[in-house]
Amino acid sequence: MIEKFETEAFTLVLSGGGALGIAHLGVIHDLERQNIIPKEIVGTSMGGIIGACMAIGMKEQEIHKQVNSFSGVFNWIKFSFTGNAVVDNEKIAKILEGIFQDQKMSDTVIPLKLITTNLHTGHKKVFSAADDVYIKDAVLATMAIPGIFQERVINGETYGDGFLCENLGISEAVYDDVLAVDVLGKNAFESSMPDNFFKTMNVIDMFEKSIRLLMYNQTQSIIRHSTKNITLLEPVTKEYKTFHFHKTEEIRALGLGLINA
Repeated sequence: MIEKFETEAFTLVLSGGGALGIAHLGVIHDLERQNIIPKEIVGTSMGGIIGACMAIGMKEQEIHKQVNSFSGVFNWIKFSFTGNAVVDNEKIAKILEGIFQDQKMSDTVIPLKLITTNLHTGHKKVFSAADDVYIKDAVLATMAIPGIFQERVINGETYGDGFLCENLGISEAVYDDVLAVDVLGKNAFESSMPDNFFKTMNVIDMFEKSIRLLMYNQTQSIIRHSTKNITLLEPVTKEYKTFHFHKTEEIRALGLGLINA
């Protein structure tokens, strides 16, 4: 928890983290309650989805309603038997099209940056108002976890999830003051090792913990080399899995009350 966040101009940075990113909603709720509006939003993966909704002028209650549509996993998942991913984007693309219509990155109320990874070169690509692309396409790119969600081709280039490059996009912030919400921060993993009865569960838990540690260390390295004035919020997400989309209310609550009124 931090004291009341007071600054005239700041960048809001929202991390990726699958279902854990629903905690961003709690933070946005508190910002709205205190009438605090960012001058810029930078998002990766789930943080990119929520950040994009906020950038086009949607209120937290509206975004919350849209995120609830993800709680029934078969509402948006269609399994694919071809290509490089297990999930076909057809259903989720329709949901995003309903939200963003034909708005482009230059049409947002609040300037928006979405972090993706060029899967051919491995380089980071940040979509912004400078790019003549639809928001829905950039969102589908930033959330495309390789092997899970279908990659997105934009202007002949193939893009995947931004977490491969920068899960918490602090380095892309224009403003010196940054409010960063990292759902894969120090409170995202247990200090103990997995200890389930079934070895299979231990292996799965160990793999997820490894990914969280990877993201955490990536972010810490970026923070150490940043010259920005960073206010970092790290919701306690360690009790939840990145696929717990059915626990919307519980995870959203993790982001509430992190900024004192």
